[in-house]
Amino acid sequence: MDALRPVALATQPPPTSMDADGLLTRLGGFFAARSDTDVWLVGGAVRDAILGREIHDIDLAVAGDSEPIGRAVADYLGGTAVPVEAWNVTRVALPPANDSAAPFIIDVSGYCGSFEDDLRARDFTVNAIALPLRCWDSDERIESILDPLNGRADMVRRILRATGDDVFRNDPGRMLRGVRLAKSLDFRMTPETAQAVRRDAHLLERIAPERVRDEFMAILAADGARAQLEILDRLGLLCRVIPELEAARNCEQPRAHHYWDVLGHLLHCVEYAEEITAGRRNSAIYTMAPWTAVEDAYFSEAIGDGHNRRTVLKLAALLHDIAKPQTRGPDENGRIRFLGHSEQGAEVVETLLPKLRVAGRTTSLVSAMVLHHLRPSQLREGDQMPSRRAIYRYYRDVGDAAVDTLYLAMADFLAARGPELSPERWNNYARMIATVLEAGATPQAGDDGPRGLVNGHDLMDTLHMEPGPRVGALLERLREAQAVGEVSNREEALSLAARLLDDDAIEVG
Repeated sequence: MDALRPVALATQPPPTSMDADGLLTRLGGFFAARSDTDVWLVGGAVRDAILGREIHDIDLAVAGDSEPIGRAVADYLGGTAVPVEAWNVTRVALPPANDSAAPFIIDVSGYCGSFEDDLRARDFTVNAIALPLRCWDSDERIESILDPLNGRADMVRRILRATGDDVFRNDPGRMLRGVRLAKSLDFRMTPETAQAVRRDAHLLERIAPERVRDEFMAILAADGARAQLEILDRLGLLCRVIPELEAARNCEQPRAHHYWDVLGHLLHCVEYAEEITAGRRNSAIYTMAPWTAVEDAYFSEAIGDGHNRRTVLKLAALLHDIAKPQTRGPDENGRIRFLGHSEQGAEVVETLLPKLRVAGRTTSLVSAMVLHHLRPSQLREGDQMPSRRAIYRYYRDVGDAAVDTLYLAMADFLAARGPELSPERWNNYARMIATVLEAGATPQAGDDGPRGLVNGHDLMDTLHMEPGPRVGALLERLREAQAVGEVSNREEALSLAARLLDDDAIEVG
């Protein structure tokens, strides 16, 4: 296709918000002035417009090379065009409306041959629908829709149907996308489509890990994640994404402490992690979980791959007992135990998540949560609330994952007993977690511990110590002592330091 000729239309300012309808109106006017260019609005935008949903994606289709049209759109709207030559797609990124918003994306794809054939080669019938862009804001909009596979009828029936038998063989990533799309639209996958997914599930290994990661994390991020993970499992996809979960199936746990086998426990733990971070106040169970605007803001923080702490918590919930099958065995009294599963589970996470190209920070956070997920339950003795020393050491050792791990521990507690949960025991446990959370909000249990009484130079000058790791170990003991109220000024700190040295009570780890 020849490059677009200049037209007498002024360059438009970038949109002030993600107003897809306004963008399409402007683009329709832009292309209406170009009688030499047929541009189709395709896929999700048409589908969502028909369903009365907010439009989040704009996909355009043009005959031939996508790049000239893509660059023209970028110039017109003040965006940036990035050609992806392997796919004959040009991605146009428009500046975000504000500092916290993401760029708005318009994908322009080129096709060869018949446009109807191009639609038939798409993934699902509800996406194989198109509208001439010039008709977007006209009275002809409905009559101009091209729908060769009756996608609108499938919308009425609220079903998700593959466009053909080879859809997933041509692009196995569509299988994960289908599960996500069915959830997003509240549609049901047809039996024939589900059967095709099960048949072709083994092909998922052909897909780039980044794409598998993005689809899987999007499924995990949505509400109702447990149900979607169970659908993935029934379709044979879950253990294609995380093969280590297969050993958890039918891995029984002591009935006195667990209602489900390991896989069932992990799936329900995802559900409980979602519920206790949803701020639900209309449930007798979830109302007990500590939750304020502070926790809501904390779990809304984006930390990696575009996902927030709430989604990463659900990922940790899915993986926290991943090493139980390999550590299952009897102790000296014949009781089934899973000794070392936290430590081995953290090692599994550090191998598994990089294979999926999960961000380093996310991997580290999940690994820390898996490693320490039993720690909150070990903070108290009997019915006593945790001591200030135990809380200080918890925050010191667990660091950035401390708050997240407390919520993972609550989800783990709920998922252990399931429908046999004791409300009284849960209330006591939630109160204990709330106590630890409240203490963690004070400087005494901060990331670096209290400061200001003495420093390393004070210790070396006053106690005639040589530089080395013993100075750091002694400083840590003094920070702990300050945190629990044993010392409150410089003189008391130096006196305690001298006694510790005299008693040879400082160990260097």
